[in-house]
This record gives sequence, structure tokens and C-alpha cells, in this order.
Amino acid sequence: MSTGGPAWHHRRVASRSTEIEHLRDLARLRRVRDRIDREYARPLDVEALARGVHMSAGHLSRAFRAAFGESPYSYLMTRRIERAMALLRQGDLSVTEVCFAVGCASLGTFSTRFRELVGVPPSVYRREAARATTGMPACVAKQVTRPIREKGDKVGKGGQGGQGERTGREAG
Repeated sequence: MSTGGPAWHHRRVASRSTEIEHLRDLARLRRVRDRIDREYARPLDVEALARGVHMSAGHLSRAFRAAFGESPYSYLMTRRIERAMALLRQGDLSVTEVCFAVGCASLGTFSTRFRELVGVPPSVYRREAARATTGMPACVAKQVTRPIREKGDKVGKGGQGGQGERTGREAG
């Protein structure tokens, strides 16, 4: 009696093929995440990110959320806010200058996202953080002031299933 016929072989090949495609998707998703990390200050949208890795915008959004726990737009905004926090701690730039320096096109959107992630408006953060981190090495200040999003927290309208998520407009 044979335990491995053509049907077993077909399932094994299909499973291996699915695994290979999954690994390819993960590599593409890492490239997208790395691009966001490098180019956060540039106008980025999900369609452009998806084209760069030969995926549809919908597939990229679903796969990115499954792999990293948040949408590409949320990840982008988190990177922008982290950078904004560092610039605000330095105290050299106004809130408006920081907003545009990190790639946000709207001061209102920037302030709203900042408040959602950090818990205080950027102007308050700028005033308080400059005092709180005086004399602290930059590497330590970055760690203790990093925004922490609780699992399941949503930034903006892109919280579930891509509804309302920015896919065709500039993220910011």
C-alpha cells in the first residue's frame, strides 16, 4: 500500500509554492518598511509603495497589517511623529516648520496624529520635552520619549480593512 501518491505530492508542491510566495511577500514588505523609514519626509502613498514592489495597493495594505500589526499609512505617520519628537526636543524649529520637515502637508493632520500618538499637542511636547531631556544623551532621550501605541490602537481613518485609508493621496 502506497502512502504517497500523486495527490500527496501535489499538496506538498502547492504547500512549498505557497511558502515561497509568503517569503517573497515578506521580503517585499520589508522593502516597503525600509523605504518608509528612509523616505518618510517625502510624499508617499500606498499606490506608489505598492508599485515599487509589484503588488496591488489592497494586497500591500492587508499583508503589511498582517506582518507588522498596522497599515502602511499608520507606520509612516509613526515614523514621522518619532522624527518630529526629536526635532521638537531640539527646540530650534517651530511646530509648523517641524510639520513640513517630516513630510506632513497639513498642520491640522500633523497635530491630530501627534496628539493621538504622544498624548499631548506638539506645542506642549516641545515646551515640556526640551526641559525633561536636558542633559540626557540623545540615544536615551529617543528611547524614553518614543511613542508607544497599544496593540489595536488606530491612527486616523485607516483602522480596519483599509476603509478610509489613504491610498491615492499624499500621506500626511
